Amino acid sequence: MIAKLSSYLIDSDSKDLDIAFYNGELIKFAAFKQDVCQLIPQLMEVEQDNIAVYYDQAYSFAVHLFAILHSNKKVWIAANNTQATADKLKQQDCVLLGEWQGKELLLVESRGKENSHLTALDINKQQLVIFTSGSSGQAKAINKSLLQFQTEIETLESCWGSQLKDAQVLATVSHQHIYGLLFRVLWPLAAGRCFHSDMYLSPEPLLKNSKSKPSYWVASPAQLKRLDELTAWQEINTLVNIFSSGGDLPLEISNKIYKQCGQSVVEIYGSSETGGIAWRQSINDKLWTLFDKISIAVNDEQIARLSSPYLSSTDSLVLDDKIKIHNETQFTLLGRVDRLVKIEEKRLSLNELEQSLNNSQWVKQSHIFVLKGKRDKVAACLVLSELAEDLLQKQGRSKLIKKIRQSLLNQFETVVLPRKWLFIKSLPLTTQGKIKQALLVELLSLDSNRFPQILNCHFQDNHVKLELKVLSKLVYFSGHFPEQPILPGVTQLAWAEYFGKLFFDIEQPFLCMEVIKFKKIIRPDDTISLSLNWNSDNNKLYFEIISETDSHSSGRMVYGEQ
Repeated sequence: MIAKLSSYLIDSDSKDLDIAFYNGELIKFAAFKQDVCQLIPQLMEVEQDNIAVYYDQAYSFAVHLFAILHSNKKVWIAANNTQATADKLKQQDCVLLGEWQGKELLLVESRGKENSHLTALDINKQQLVIFTSGSSGQAKAINKSLLQFQTEIETLESCWGSQLKDAQVLATVSHQHIYGLLFRVLWPLAAGRCFHSDMYLSPEPLLKNSKSKPSYWVASPAQLKRLDELTAWQEINTLVNIFSSGGDLPLEISNKIYKQCGQSVVEIYGSSETGGIAWRQSINDKLWTLFDKISIAVNDEQIARLSSPYLSSTDSLVLDDKIKIHNETQFTLLGRVDRLVKIEEKRLSLNELEQSLNNSQWVKQSHIFVLKGKRDKVAACLVLSELAEDLLQKQGRSKLIKKIRQSLLNQFETVVLPRKWLFIKSLPLTTQGKIKQALLVELLSLDSNRFPQILNCHFQDNHVKLELKVLSKLVYFSGHFPEQPILPGVTQLAWAEYFGKLFFDIEQPFLCMEVIKFKKIIRPDDTISLSLNWNSDNNKLYFEIISETDSHSSGRMVYGEQ
């Protein structure tokens, strides 16, 4: 039985229902309702009607979400709590509530004013704002009503409720996006399932906490792709289900998971704007199955128009993906609609170029985009095959690029081939499985007179390793020193901080440096590796620059208020 979100705190008589596992304790319904009701009087005293909320803990988020709604305010669910996001929300006349690094509103406690006389929420009122991922552009604000979420929750429960039963919810995705919001907060609340408040950063702690009772995992392709031979496959086998959304999960990954532990991952296709559109759970088939009450019409160019009860209006919506219909309920995805560009007046399909690269012997995975400038350039970010890695080590970067370009000439004109190349160990993804294109653009747009050439890049969670070529044309070699140019130590520090802030969410101001050591000089045309580790607990960035035989410099940078 699915509870109504609009009257969730009013209708439920189950005071002993487990709502969440938070701070090592099980939170019951009665405590959850009390936490919400204590907040409502404080929020009603806030003059602004728009409140942007961000909490790392899903339980704190849920409490404030319902309190804001029952305060008759509009809740803006921020994708993150960075300075840039905070500034944009303030421009929308939002007051910040939650964890905003000191920029948030401090509520005045209203003792003795607990609001226990709740009335049902208007289920049709567009009282929530969520955001698109913004992975390749500006995030877009989307107004939603509780009815849209309620309808989708009822559909999800009809599909998997009998399988999940009373299993608890554990997640490695954020509740601040629509997928996590639905799957780890709103759906469990409405269905009476307990959710873990923590967002687990890796499968290991998640699996450890899944042993107490039947559990299912709300994941993204980013985490599932990282499962390897050291993964606790037997423990994954005990999960009731695994859900994945936010991007395409390659069939090879689905097959590997099924082979290792017998789990068939349930993939959800949709977006912030559309809600869930379709699902699939096949390890051998690319077909997607539409959810009930959803339909897609496709024209001759495979451009699809969606009709869905989850849309913000009754009108249909043109999708960003091309689709091939197989029958009334099933389809395959053919790639993005909006990825046709012109380079030197030549038409190029970025999807087609990616596909050609992925089918070559040199590339495992690729992402292609256009770098804008006086002259637009096609940029290629490639995860190399073992054959390509071997050629790179033996014959060098230029030789490998030449081989890759030659493999494309039968299909593409020379003028549209990539002019900028970045070799990476894996594509950088958000927790929602979206490619961090802004990061890739930044890496490929570095000033070659001031930054080293990036030969290879490996990043995972809070660790980054960059293989760099210290080009002789760098401005830092001029006059330092005339007879024997060497790379200044201050430049090494500047590079460490620049790349640290580029890869990690370092919002605090620079405070000081610790144990800085310069051990070996770096000369023009040297090849070096820069290793960076970010520890968010103590706000320290650890760095080390090494070469094949030497350690050149190391230390740590400390961030925080004076």
